[in-house]
Amino acid sequence: MRIPKQLVGAGCALAAVGLGIVLVQPTAGQAPAGYKGPRLANGKPDLNGVWQTINAANWDLEPHPGAPSPVLAFGAAGAVQPGLGVVVGNEIPYLPAARAKKEENARNWLTADPEVKCYLPGVPRATYIGHPFQILQSNDFVLIGYQYASASRSIPLRPRTEEAPVNTWMGDSVGRWDGDTLVVDSESFNDETWFDRAGNYHSDALRVTERYTPVDSNIIQYEATIEDPKVFSRPWMIRMPIYRRVEPNIQLLEFKCVEYVEELMYGHLKKR
Repeated sequence: MRIPKQLVGAGCALAAVGLGIVLVQPTAGQAPAGYKGPRLANGKPDLNGVWQTINAANWDLEPHPGAPSPVLAFGAAGAVQPGLGVVVGNEIPYLPAARAKKEENARNWLTADPEVKCYLPGVPRATYIGHPFQILQSNDFVLIGYQYASASRSIPLRPRTEEAPVNTWMGDSVGRWDGDTLVVDSESFNDETWFDRAGNYHSDALRVTERYTPVDSNIIQYEATIEDPKVFSRPWMIRMPIYRRVEPNIQLLEFKCVEYVEELMYGHLKKR
């Protein structure tokens, strides 16, 4: 079920009117004029810290309503969280045959989604899967550590010089600075990860270009352009803010979820 564009946000707007609140829509993707945030010794923006998204993108990148839990016993605790969507233009441009596969994925979410079995989340899903992640910078590298499944990415700040020897869950990434924006180009993915719980997926031809732009001392504007000619009719983009976790004792905690799903993954072997 899709939410009509004219109704997206209508509930919030009506509530705001009732409370006498004036809503001002910011221009997406733009930093405040003249904003210059903290810098490293080399003059580049300082993105070091623990960050996290606040949205329903892990349920579905596209606009979607709330829905009952697919597992009745979970009740409201497992219900689908509604979301305004993070896809620029609201719709992912699937090729016809690929859309049929996406719909099949959605019907089989509880058994087919790699997240259910604690597989590595892939890119860009690791950003908005709901867990915090930490950025560590040096002059030559950016390291991103994710709380979910202890995933990580080591991103050299240099041009790509050779193709990765094998395709992997998190792909092969290189980075560069475009003004105050960190640009990360990633390729050499396997075809095992999804973008969300709604069954949005990709092939091994996936290429992702991420842009991290600081727009406030505690906000990064995140954009990711998705290219995959086997699945999509054209490149498309997601966009969302990422927020700094400012608690004085903030740190990534252990979430090694494989041990939580061992019975799901290997239970059939134990019964033999």
